[in-house]
Parts: sequence; structure tokens; C-alpha cells
Amino acid sequence: MLASQDIKKIFIKLAKNYENPKSELKSKNNFTFLISVVLSAQATDVSVNNATKELFKIVKNPKDMIKLGEKKLKKYIKTIGLYNAKAKNIISLSNKLIDNFNSNIPEKFEDLISLPGVGNKTASVYQNAILKLPKIAVDTHVFRVSNRLGLVKTKTADQTQTELEKTVPKKWLMNAHNLLILHGRRVCKAQKPLCNICFVQKNCLFLSKN
Repeated sequence: MLASQDIKKIFIKLAKNYENPKSELKSKNNFTFLISVVLSAQATDVSVNNATKELFKIVKNPKDMIKLGEKKLKKYIKTIGLYNAKAKNIISLSNKLIDNFNSNIPEKFEDLISLPGVGNKTASVYQNAILKLPKIAVDTHVFRVSNRLGLVKTKTADQTQTELEKTVPKKWLMNAHNLLILHGRRVCKAQKPLCNICFVQKNCLFLSKN
């Protein structure tokens, strides 16, 4: 793993190169944002936004979703991977919000992950973006980039989140996962990382090993 001063240098450079990093998911309110995050699992933000553009014209809360129903929901999200399972979870999630939380999205992490289709990553994204809590959500980009750079040395997403929230300087905790996602999409790609143009290469363990 990198020394704390190298980790600080990496985030200084990331923040300089990716100004105002934030989720690219489009939504109308807290409920539609949560639904977008659920849909984004193993899917691109672009594909989710394309699918929800029409969906969110008629669905703005859990009751609207229940009224729409699982069968019709599938028609809106059929271009997204795993849409059958996601549609089932979203209807169950909506029912639980109505029955247990008065149609409001809960704020506690334990309550969020009790919702169908909401795991650690989804709950962390929601808490970070909506509640402005310093949570680091770990997707494939964050996991890959964090381990390549040497920010962490972990084997699972949950381990990565725990370690990142310990090692990332407080100043960048709020934006850390968005910065790492952008770097993973644009430079530190899965198959062919663009090390020759990477602006953090001097601080990267992956490049020094290869």
C-alpha cells in the first residue's frame, strides 16, 4: 500500500483533473434517484438515464410505482441488464417503503440495506449523494483503481470501502468514489489502462510493478 503522503498527492491530482465530480444519474427526487442507483448495478449510467427518461415522467414516488406494476415497469427498463430481477426488487422496495417508512426513503444505513435490491454500494451512493455523508461506494471501477494504485490491498468491495474510508484524507471523502470512478472510466481502464497519459503514474504501484 502507498504511504499517506502519496495517497494525498493522488487525490490532489484527481481533484485537479476531475472538477466537480458527481453522479451522472438523472432523477426527479430522492425516490427516483434511489431507483436509478438500483438500476445502475452492472449497467452504465447512460443506459439507465435513457430508460428512466420516460419512466420518471409518470413515476415519482412508491405509490406511482406500485400503480404502474411490475409488468409495465419491465417495458421501460428492458434495455438494462438484469431488468427482470430489478423490476421485481423495485416493486418490492416500493411496497416496503409504503408499509414501513410512510413512503419516505429511510436515512439509516441499516434501513436502506433492508430494502429489496439495495446493497452496501447502493445505500452508500444514496447516503453520499442525497444525505451528503462521507461514504465511499465501491463499484468495479473504484475496486480496480484503488487496488491498482495501491490505495488499498483488498479482495472484496466491502473490504475496499472499509479501508478507503480509513485511508482517504478527510478533505476528499465526499468526492472520493466519484473521482475514482471517473479515473477508471477515462484512464485506468480494465483491459488496457492508459498508463502513458496517466497523471498519477508517479504515485502508482501498478505502474511501478509493470
